[in-house]
Amino acid sequence: MLRITDDIAIQDWEITEIFVRASGPGGQNVNKVSSAVELRFEAERSPSLSPAVKTRLRRIAGRRWTKEGALVLQVSEERSQARNRDIARDRLAELIRQALVVPKKRVRTRVPLSQKRRRLDDKKARGEVKEKRGWDR
Repeated sequence: MLRITDDIAIQDWEITEIFVRASGPGGQNVNKVSSAVELRFEAERSPSLSPAVKTRLRRIAGRRWTKEGALVLQVSEERSQARNRDIARDRLAELIRQALVVPKKRVRTRVPLSQKRRRLDDKKARGEVKEKRGWDR
């Protein structure tokens, strides 16, 4: 079980981990050890998350969200399989924590008329300064 907050915990059946060979430099170790982890979280089927949290998680996840409603994280930073697994679980927990935060509604405001007037007056004054710089007419 992966604990996200005091109230939310992800059950083991919701997460599947596949260990694959990492790409990139590393010599013989890369060729024979499956140290990279591909963590798949079945977010859409998860009873732990509310629909609003799932929607925000989908937006945050971006390309990592599949058509089936799963979140896929790939980690191959460390040489250790266990360390990559921990990093992937930490990233999943952090993404879910970000999705738990409800964004504040934007309150639209009007620009005061005095502000608009001041801007136009300043613009006019600047234009006059530039006009006086020209050749003698």
